[in-house]
This record gives sequence, C-alpha cells and structure tokens, in this order.
Amino acid sequence: MTLHEHERIVSADKIEIKPVFEDRYKKILGDRYAEFMEFSMSYLRKCVRVNTLKISIPDLKARLEKKGWVLEQVPWCKEGFFVQGHEEMDRFDIGNLPEHALGYFYVQEAASMLPPTVLFSDIKENDADYFKELKVLDLCAAPGSKTTQIAQYMKNEGVLIANDVDISRLRPLTMNLQRIGVKNMLITLNAFQYSKNNGKPRNPFGEEKEFFDRILVDAPCSGTGTIRRSFKALTMYSPGLIRRLVATQKTLIKHAFNMLKPGGTMVYSTCTQEPAENEAIVSFLLNQFDNAEILPIDLDIKRTPAITEFEDLDIRPETKDCLRIYPQDNDTEGFFVCKIRKNA
Repeated sequence: MTLHEHERIVSADKIEIKPVFEDRYKKILGDRYAEFMEFSMSYLRKCVRVNTLKISIPDLKARLEKKGWVLEQVPWCKEGFFVQGHEEMDRFDIGNLPEHALGYFYVQEAASMLPPTVLFSDIKENDADYFKELKVLDLCAAPGSKTTQIAQYMKNEGVLIANDVDISRLRPLTMNLQRIGVKNMLITLNAFQYSKNNGKPRNPFGEEKEFFDRILVDAPCSGTGTIRRSFKALTMYSPGLIRRLVATQKTLIKHAFNMLKPGGTMVYSTCTQEPAENEAIVSFLLNQFDNAEILPIDLDIKRTPAITEFEDLDIRPETKDCLRIYPQDNDTEGFFVCKIRKNA
C-alpha cells in the first residue's frame, strides 16, 4: 500500500450527481461507470515534473529523496514523479519546498504531462539543432503547466508563443514561466473567433498563415476527467454547456490547423471524457481538411479504446489511434490526446 491510499475514498454523501450526467456517463462507460465514479470520488495522487532547464532529473530526485520524500516514476514521462509522501511525516506539501520556489520542479498532474510528451515524442534528445528555428504555439496556455513543459523540451531554443483568451489568466502564466526560467517565449492575448461582419475567422498571427511547426491545442472543456480534483465539473455539467464548448473547440482546432506548416504536427487534448468534445472534434477536423492525418501514440500507459461510435455523433474510424484514458486506468485524471500531422 502506498502512502496516499490510507484515505482513498472521499465521502460522496453530500455530492449531488445530476441525473443527466449519470444517464450520459452510464452510456459512455457502460459497466465501467461505477469504477469511474469510485476513482472520481477519491483523492488524486500528487505529482511533480522535474524542470530540466534548471536541474537534471537525477540531481533533483536525489535532493528530494535525501529530504525524505518518496517518489515513483511516471511511466510515460521521464521527468515526472508521483509523490508517495514523506517517509517520516504524514505530509504531501511538496509545493512548499525551496526547490519549488526556485523553479527546480513544477507540481503537475501526471496525465496533464501527456500532451507535451506526445507533441515531442518523435524528437531525439541529441537533435539539438532542430529546436533553433522551431516555432511552437500553445494556443490555450494558462496557467502554464504544459507551456513550461514544452519550453524545457525545446531547451529554451526557437520561439514559443504562449497564448490565452483571458487577461486574468496571463498573470499566473507569466509568473510560472518566469519561475521555471523560460526565455524563448512570447505571451499573447488573442481570442480565435469568427468575425460578425463576414463570418471569416480572425487570425491575429496572419490571415490563415501557415507559420508554426508544432501546435498544442489543450482546449477548454467540460472537465469530467478532473472530478477528483474539483467537484465543479459535476455541478456545472449540462448539455447546453457541452454544445457551447463544442462550438469553441471546433473554432480552435480549425484555426490551429490553418496556422500549422505543411509537415507540421499538432496535438489536440482535453481533460474531459465526452466523445462530443474529443473524437467528434477530431472527426470534424478530418472532414474539414483532407490533408489532416491522425498519428498513433506509443507510450507506456494503460488506455481505454477510443470511442468510434456513440449515439448520432459523426465519428471517423481513424480516431481509433487517439489516446483516451479514464481515472481508473492509471489512477490519474481522465484525459484525451490526439496527435495530428498536416500533410503537404
């Protein structure tokens, strides 16, 4: 038994689960619904990611273990470690350590590390020259967990655009980028919407200009994979919310693909389990662009097969190569990740 499991189950007595949520998620998960809710009502494992811009993985691991922290490797991210707790004290407040203030590590959920890992999974570590001319966009960047992860993979080379739509979110984004020591970024505040006058998309980086080599679209979503972090996803859930989010997600993924260079790679990800926000959005992109191709994701992770049929949703069979994980698969948050290439 690991240290975090002594208080695994959170009392659900006072948590209201809407009938519309229960009905839909029983359809989505089938006989795995009870297991999904059990994990969704349990405490989430603490996890950290080593910031290799400031310290090596062995050095930080040695520093933390010397102080009594018990760490376990995240299988799909070599910089990631589950924090099992402290070997002498019942504590998990690793974010209060000086190493955190110094930017030696970032407190980040393990499944959240997947999108940047997938975005750069085809790059070899010794291919340093590749990053010097690289242009990368993190379209929905705040508060910066994935942005800082991208920056460390880029080794502070090239150009990283960290964009968000909400000015109030730029402050934590800026603070996190500074603490981690990111030097190759530009922060932008842009909403990717359609013009009310002519119905054309407004692109602040140029009119449909193919500018970026790699793009991450970690889209705003209903967050049903993050219930164990916050019950807000349960209280806010509604079909109307899903419809509004789907409209935004379609706009974002279409804009991102238009800004991607031929031969470039993008990742679309969410922390929801909704097929309407995941496989159906990717299928929308494939229907819009003949040169969009889904790439397989090969990681050391337990996964649930992608949903290729659900109700009346238009889902393409190619979405079988998307990565879908439920909280019970790896004792993490639930996540969805798709890797897409823009063919010439």
